Amino acid sequence: MIKAGRSVTNILGISAFYHDSAACLVRDGTIIAAAQEERFTRKKHDPRFPSQAIEWCLRAGNLPVSDIDYVAFYEKPFLKFERLLETYLAFAPRGLASFLSAMPVWLKQKLWIKDIISRKIGFTGPILFPEHHESHAASAFYPSPFREAAFLTIDGVGEWTTTSFGVGEGNIIRMQAELRFPHSLGLLYSAFTYYLGFKVNSAEYKVMGLAPYGKPHFKDVILHELMDLKSDGSFQLNLKYFNYCTGLTMTSNEFHRLFGGPPRTPESEISQRDMDIAASLQAVTDEIVLRMARHVRRVTQKRTLCLAGGVALNCVANAKILREGIFDDIWIQPAAGDAGGALGAALAVWYQHLNNPRHADGELDRMQGAFLGPEFSNDEILSFLEKHRIPYRRIAREELPKEVARLIADQNVCGWFQGKMEFGPRALGARSIVGDARSARMQSLMNLKIKFRESFRPFAPSVLAEQASSYFEIDRPSPYMLLVADVRPTHRIPVNPSDAGISGLDVLCVRRSTIPAVTHVDYSARLQTVHRDTNPLYHALLSEFYSSYGCPVIINTSFNVRGEPIVCTPHDAYSCFMRTKMDYLVIGGFLLSKADQPASDLSQWQKEFDPD
Repeated sequence: MIKAGRSVTNILGISAFYHDSAACLVRDGTIIAAAQEERFTRKKHDPRFPSQAIEWCLRAGNLPVSDIDYVAFYEKPFLKFERLLETYLAFAPRGLASFLSAMPVWLKQKLWIKDIISRKIGFTGPILFPEHHESHAASAFYPSPFREAAFLTIDGVGEWTTTSFGVGEGNIIRMQAELRFPHSLGLLYSAFTYYLGFKVNSAEYKVMGLAPYGKPHFKDVILHELMDLKSDGSFQLNLKYFNYCTGLTMTSNEFHRLFGGPPRTPESEISQRDMDIAASLQAVTDEIVLRMARHVRRVTQKRTLCLAGGVALNCVANAKILREGIFDDIWIQPAAGDAGGALGAALAVWYQHLNNPRHADGELDRMQGAFLGPEFSNDEILSFLEKHRIPYRRIAREELPKEVARLIADQNVCGWFQGKMEFGPRALGARSIVGDARSARMQSLMNLKIKFRESFRPFAPSVLAEQASSYFEIDRPSPYMLLVADVRPTHRIPVNPSDAGISGLDVLCVRRSTIPAVTHVDYSARLQTVHRDTNPLYHALLSEFYSSYGCPVIINTSFNVRGEPIVCTPHDAYSCFMRTKMDYLVIGGFLLSKADQPASDLSQWQKEFDPD
């Protein structure tokens, strides 16, 4: 425990009360710990005050609340409340139902952040409130490898701002321009997410994954009817098509008439029109982001760009910024959404408020591979296994990569639970489910029997960083799975003429490359490059698979099932393992075979896992 009279400064960052609540601990500018509340409560995108995440961060930092010097909350609640009131007044009397729905939670909770922090964790020191997009900008620039860079933050909305850009130099970030509510690329994307029958603030990535199945037939309709887009990427939305200012839904009846019908019923069949709308939205998003990026380059004259905000998770648009050569390089915060706001707020206090020096070498970022969450020792894992009388086999660490590589090559699906949990929405080889990317059947198998999710969803490849460019058209690292790249022509398989006319979801049946399980229908892949210095054991697994079976690529998908957060603890991992058709679970130095597990235990683990 850190004692009184210490010379270090501890800053607790918090984001809460919208979605993806999180906490982080920053000590003298170093990120000690960071995690989303959902991983502890098992409620996906949990917006509640992150009590458990805070408790874990303090435990990871080995310090009591009394040793926290500052708490940083990721936005200004009163400014956000001002925006809500002004919006309701501007549209009155429309929006009364929405107003009555929102006001109680604001008056009882969201306006009283200082009191909540004091009551929940017993903190009585200074609490600072950077603006929402300042927190995003800080999360983008400060951990980046760049000494100076432009930044661009794009999301739904913070207080008033929906998009901002500026520059970071040394330890200072300066906002230069913003786009304000209700004109928002994030809300536009969410409106279409709602219209296509998916969950807003949760399933936007499904729309991105659906887009390659369609054609952008509606692009001009979106650009000409829904918005007035300028050359610099700024725009105004035609609000008659949207309902989020005054209603409890995202789109209006005019929107529905424009696109030929009401919103798709969730879980219903996906039509070709739905795919074409998704493709059109992605094309518009790409166009807006590229115009913004070009404008930011012209205005700032910086050669590098940092990105954050929920839209920065759109890896298709990110990759197009790179391919267009607008900037020499870009860096994207792996926890780009609101969870990363907790980190940005803490870093803004350390650098901007306290004026501490910042060091960047131009090469390595300060995110530690995003492995900032809880980890469990072999003794802790063994205690769990023994307590529940779970059959296992112990494997020496040096033998683990070879054994798991063999299991993957034999077409087994393996849960992989190792080291510190990832911070952000992507599994990066700590809480992952892995499989053979060479298998033509693995995508459908893992979607339907492991993940319990839509068949159209692509899987991501993990590839050895040193071999990435031999399989994918990429010339730089992508450690956080935030860029797409096409599979190289040398690994593509020509489409059989008899398959040329196949369209819609039927194209899933067409084998397109030597790594079909991770090749999307447009030959793209959302890849993760795996580096020895940030995740040596996962790198060793890929190296073994490459040396023994000739392929440096495996499937990597998050260790969870649809609708639930990524697993955090051994209990979570075993529960997920038992409720799916995963073949093996590799947890620390222990290997569990599904065939060895008592069938009678299944109902017990289903019940124990129920978060309600």
